[in-house]
Amino acid sequence: MNELFFVSHIFLVVAFALLALRYGKSSLIAFIALQAVLANLFVVKQMSLFGFAVTCSDVFAIGGILALNLLQEYFGKEAAQQAVRISFLSLIFFACMSQLHLFYAPTPADQTHSAFQAIFASTPRIVIASMTVFYLVQKIDIRLFGYLKLFIDKLPLRIGLSLLISQFLDTVLFSFLALYGLVESLFDIIFVSFFIKCLIIATSSPLVAFSKRVVKRELSL
Repeated sequence: MNELFFVSHIFLVVAFALLALRYGKSSLIAFIALQAVLANLFVVKQMSLFGFAVTCSDVFAIGGILALNLLQEYFGKEAAQQAVRISFLSLIFFACMSQLHLFYAPTPADQTHSAFQAIFASTPRIVIASMTVFYLVQKIDIRLFGYLKLFIDKLPLRIGLSLLISQFLDTVLFSFLALYGLVESLFDIIFVSFFIKCLIIATSSPLVAFSKRVVKRELSL
């Protein structure tokens, strides 16, 4: 049943991304920041998907990347950069608040503290790894894109190849830095996460084109 839930989950997140777009730039930025927090929260839960042991955060990666593409398409590169900065701030706030939450001494009748402790214990490591890897990969991607320009003339091909390499590095580095020792199979997580990112890259243009059919033409820019 996980496969059915996974597909339904993707459609639900994509639908909410399009709904956020209809409400404008601020709504879409808030949606992107929320995807970042949810991805770092749910990454510690593992499930079986098509025979692989994976985390439950890949759908939020889809939502985040798609929403970022939509934001850049409709509102420009500066808006996308602003969304990244706000997502960073949201992750730092989430990491601080989750650790502060654990400092409170529970009452004898409380039955949730141990669950919160199990979930939030790895939050600082995951958030720090997420932000560090993102920063490094962005730097590598900028240099790589300029290097590929020397050999590849076609812009779509250059963008696609640059994204594939940078997202592969992102997946591998984050998996080792954030999840090593916490999950059953790093290979499964890397393989499935990168495969999903490849699908996002391949379908991002059609999804953006589809969004223009369902979003109101009078969308305020």
